Amino acid sequence: MNRKILLDSFLRAYASRFSIYPSSFKEKKGSFFLIVKDEKCKYLAVVGNSEVCNKFEGDPLGKLKLNRRILLVKLAPLTHHNLSILQDFFSYLKPSICNKKASFGTGDRLGVTTPAHVRAFEGKNIFPVLAQQSIRENERTGRSLRGVLDDALWGCFEAGYDGPFGADADHVKEIQNLKEAVDCGYTMFTVDSSDLVKNDIDRLSENEKRNLYETLPEKKRLEKDYLGKTYSIGGKKFYFDEKSFRDIVLIYYDALKHIVKSYKFLKDYKKGKFDFEVSFDETLLPTSYLAHIFIAEELHRQDVDFQNLALHFCGDWQKGIDYIGDVENFSRELSVHARFAKEFGGYKLSLHSGSDKFSVYPVFAKETDGHFHIKTAGTSYLEAIRIIARRAPSLYREIHQFALERFEKDRTSYHVTTDISRITNLNEVTDDKLESFLNFPDSRQLLHITFGSVLTAKDSKGEFLFRDRIYRILFENEDEYYREVSRHIGKHLELLTH
Repeated sequence: MNRKILLDSFLRAYASRFSIYPSSFKEKKGSFFLIVKDEKCKYLAVVGNSEVCNKFEGDPLGKLKLNRRILLVKLAPLTHHNLSILQDFFSYLKPSICNKKASFGTGDRLGVTTPAHVRAFEGKNIFPVLAQQSIRENERTGRSLRGVLDDALWGCFEAGYDGPFGADADHVKEIQNLKEAVDCGYTMFTVDSSDLVKNDIDRLSENEKRNLYETLPEKKRLEKDYLGKTYSIGGKKFYFDEKSFRDIVLIYYDALKHIVKSYKFLKDYKKGKFDFEVSFDETLLPTSYLAHIFIAEELHRQDVDFQNLALHFCGDWQKGIDYIGDVENFSRELSVHARFAKEFGGYKLSLHSGSDKFSVYPVFAKETDGHFHIKTAGTSYLEAIRIIARRAPSLYREIHQFALERFEKDRTSYHVTTDISRITNLNEVTDDKLESFLNFPDSRQLLHITFGSVLTAKDSKGEFLFRDRIYRILFENEDEYYREVSRHIGKHLELLTH
């Protein structure tokens, strides 16, 4: 009863100034909290006594009568301080660990998309990782680990979501970033040691390989643990001969040492449970069966308790488009890797660059027997650009042209086969057809890869060229944006659950 009375009272007093998000309405010990929106911004409305209202930063808005009580109303900005106070009232606004449940990460490059992501997970038996952004993506957009997590938590509150969810500090390469993520409250840590993987080992002569191998301080211990040992898995036998073992050790030894160091830091510094993901997806070569065995066995020998392992699977896993390769061959290889994962501790296999890989989702879910983690990020950003194309054609044209100018520079850190010469000339496309650019691989990748430049580009006066206008269009068309993102992410989840 208090809910309806309070909402009706709030609307009578402030309907001319604010719209409300009914799903956000929460009551705690006689105080009320909800997200409201005016023409420019969102706020937390706090309705309660002076003791409660004074905890929050913001401006007094007035008073409301609830039954015989007179309650103060405060308009609080969506800051980190106010979020911290809100978490004291609602403990579910803190991420939790996933462990080995099927999970799916929804990176949000813009920080305004979590309510749509929450909606997509409704009715799905998949653990949502709602805060997930790589250090590289944050550097390109000017965001921070704390900002990413705060944005996701405010989005959860707006959506009224009070279930469990994870927060993934993604593709972390430095200990300092792990420390920062722990301090912010992250619960999942994806360590990327790809810079330490020696992808060019085949360029060395046999003498150079032997000499390098002989210098390894743990050479004797490694040979004792692995040479001559046969692994019987799934009716097949796998073993290391001297040459294959030497090459695998040379490729992965330094990377594994860094992963062990990172895990030990987290275990000591975090002082609590966490999800740990090991990433080898950004290497140049697919992960061989023997390499998988060595990675998993060596991590366990070093007492690394990892829940997820991201390998470089066969085929081509480019950003923002479907899988390129033979799905049947991928399925065969994946089934072997999945048996290894089950045999060597029951960890989940993780699929990175998971956006829009529709053709392989059913295979991935089936072969892993539902023990998987998927990462997406850029695909939600592309749905934002779809809304821009639909609702602000002139802005889209500016972004598209700018992306063409930036593409060659921005593509250097991505493996893509994008050919911008295949993209239809922008001037030949009418406004009502602009969003069709989001439906073709080359133009999708053009827009996907240049996101950082688009979001940070400034004019001679230091003003953002596109960023503020992008946020404004999404703010004004929020329902439509949420609907499109929810539909699109929902398509991913449906293929993983059926």
